[in-house]
This record gives sequence, C-alpha cells and structure tokens, in this order.
Amino acid sequence: MVMFQVFRNFLFYSVLALVTLVWCIPSVLFGLFFPYKLRYRLIAVAWGRTTIWLAKHILGIKYRVTGTENIPQQPCVILAKHQSAWETFFISSHFYPLSQVLKRELLRIPVFGWTLAMVRPIALDRSQPKQALKQLAQQGHERLKQGNWIMIFPEGTRVAPGKMGKFSRGGASLAVNAQLPVLPIAHNAGHFWPKAGWHKIPGTIDVVIGPALYAEGTGSRAIAELNQRAFEWITQAQRDLGSLDDEAWQEYLDSQVQR
Repeated sequence: MVMFQVFRNFLFYSVLALVTLVWCIPSVLFGLFFPYKLRYRLIAVAWGRTTIWLAKHILGIKYRVTGTENIPQQPCVILAKHQSAWETFFISSHFYPLSQVLKRELLRIPVFGWTLAMVRPIALDRSQPKQALKQLAQQGHERLKQGNWIMIFPEGTRVAPGKMGKFSRGGASLAVNAQLPVLPIAHNAGHFWPKAGWHKIPGTIDVVIGPALYAEGTGSRAIAELNQRAFEWITQAQRDLGSLDDEAWQEYLDSQVQR
C-alpha cells in the first residue's frame, strides 16, 4: 500500500510537470495576443483545474465546497486560510479573473514565472514591508476597479494544520478603502496536501466559504475590526473542520477574553 501511494505521487508530479511545461511555453509565446480575461482562463483556470483533476484521479484527493451562496456578484478581497499549495490552485481557478498577492521572486522562475506574470498578480518584495504595503494598496485598488478578485493569505505563509497564524491587515485595509467586503475561506487542505515534502494523502478536502464581511465605518479602527472579524470567522470554521488543535483553540479563547 505504501509503495502504491509512492507510485501515485511520482506519477502525479511527472504528469503535472509535463502539463505545466506544455501549458507554459505556448502561454509565453502567444498569451499576450489574447485579451486579458481570455488569457486568464486559458492559463490560470485551465491549469489550476487540470491540477485539481490530476490530484483527484491520481492521488485520490477529492474536495467538497459549502457556502457558495455567500459569494457576492461583485469581485472583492478574498482572505483565505493558507496550509498548502492546493488552495492556490482551487481559488485561482474558481474565482476569475483573480490577482493573487505573492512573492516577487516567483516571477523570476524561468518560463513558469513569466507565465505567472501574464495573469496580473500583485508581486511584492517582502524584504521592504512598507513599500510592499503601498504597492498592495495601489495595485490592489486598481485590480478591483478593473473587475478582478484579489486573493490574499493574511497569515503570509503556509501554516501547518491545527494552527493559526497572525493576520496582517493588508487585505482588510484594501477592502475598506475600496468600500468592498472581504470573503473569508476556510479549509483543511493541509491534512492531505502537506506544506512540506512530496507525499500526498488520499481523502476529501472541505472548503467552506463564509459570508461576505463588510466594514463598519472607515479608517484604521474599521480596518482592525474587519480584520478581527475575518480572523474570528476563519478560526471558528477551522475548529469546526477539525483543523485547529486544542492548544491553538485555547489560545484563541484566551485572547477573546482579554479583548
């Protein structure tokens, strides 16, 4: 059984590498000749859904989604739990067009990074946090006005299942300034697609889309309050999914008492 799962992982990555190569080269050569929205569908949506399909049929990783009725018609700021790479594929291919906030270094990867740049991400230099915040505010506002969803992982990095990272306020700030809601998303993808290593585990990922959260007022206080509500909703949802351990849950409860 173990050897069979090792084979499945090897097969998945082999096929994914081939698919990525086949997708990226034509995209770099011909992508700019297509209108942006069509280019996004051909690159991000098609590639992301293909990756999820391969994960389902080769690795045995399925998924189910609840809360789709909460998705607003107008694109807004998505604040999602970050445990693995799987949610990046899922969100990018189910909300479109979408601009993902990511590390600028990713765009330097030959072919892959060039292709990624063609779908208009917001690539930040994390070594200069103040400049990165200004860039997020400016480019994020522009993308929202152009009709793009903005995907932000407020924890900033992948956090192992069972734990919660501190939320940055960049996404909430962007939403408040654009007078748009944030859409919280919780999931347990890290249990089946760990952040470290190549090994994947068969199972069903649960994705929960929460209600759109609107700011009450403007300014820094409204930003902090909206960010806290998003954090609280995702924390509770992670607990309900069985993806928040007792220690992290107690820390959250203690912080609520202190507030």
